[in-house]
Amino acid sequence: MNLTFLGTSAGSPTAQRNVSSMLLDLRQEQHGLWLFDCGESTQMQMQKAKFSLAKLEVIFLTHLHGDHLFGLPGVLTTRSLMQNQSPLTLIAPKGIKQFIETVIEISYSWLTYSLNIIELEQDRTVFEDERFRVEAKLLKHRVPCFGYRIIEKDLLAQLDIDKLKQDNIQVGSYYNDLKKGKTITLDDGRIIRAVDYQTKIKKGKKLAILGDTIPCQASITLASDVDLLVHEATQENALEDKAIERGHSTTVHAATIAKQANAKRLIMTHISPRYSLDDNNKLVNEARSVFANTEIATDFSTFTI
Repeated sequence: MNLTFLGTSAGSPTAQRNVSSMLLDLRQEQHGLWLFDCGESTQMQMQKAKFSLAKLEVIFLTHLHGDHLFGLPGVLTTRSLMQNQSPLTLIAPKGIKQFIETVIEISYSWLTYSLNIIELEQDRTVFEDERFRVEAKLLKHRVPCFGYRIIEKDLLAQLDIDKLKQDNIQVGSYYNDLKKGKTITLDDGRIIRAVDYQTKIKKGKKLAILGDTIPCQASITLASDVDLLVHEATQENALEDKAIERGHSTTVHAATIAKQANAKRLIMTHISPRYSLDDNNKLVNEARSVFANTEIATDFSTFTI
């Protein structure tokens, strides 16, 4: 799976960074596109990155501040103009339904597809199917704000048909028994153990995408042992007091959470407009002094999980 950042600025866009939004591309995993946050101009950023609104499957919002929200009306209504529409699920803190209904009504807009809105008020599992589970936990910000833990379930062992053929084993009516892990006796007397002809279990990936927050236990829980952690780093370490006052984290805060959670990799985003891309090295080096495997996201950067 690939994670592409469409916007990485905090509060307001800059000439170098759009506001918060990122896409998790799960098409290879037989899903669609999952959008996390939707700041203004998100649909333009999607076009530039060559992602289709028609492929959107789920939109997750961390909270309802404008820099994470104001692109949503355009995304939803433009999607209505497309062919081959599919249902869309929107997961966000309570209040999102009122926001969408109000915008649709006063702008005389409409939606031509099924929109399933799930409003969050407390920690819960917000999505689960045979392949993925997504858990949400309340973080610590100035307004209700959630982080998401995306868990790809382990792929169970499968029968290795090629190996069976190589050993001249015609399983025939024994196929289902072998799939269940049983030991069978073939017509020619050979005893076949299913475990000898199974592929290895493929461990699923885990990632955490956190919204705006000061350091808290929920962040550590969501990020525990993940392959990739996305954490805001609004300010440099010297501005820690300012960050905390406004409900945000610093570079060192993000790195400390990654270390405490035993995450494998940290990507920092939600960077204050006070910083240009020329400041990236300074910000990354601050974080790396605590957690070595740290990177900073820029608009359109893609990370493979």
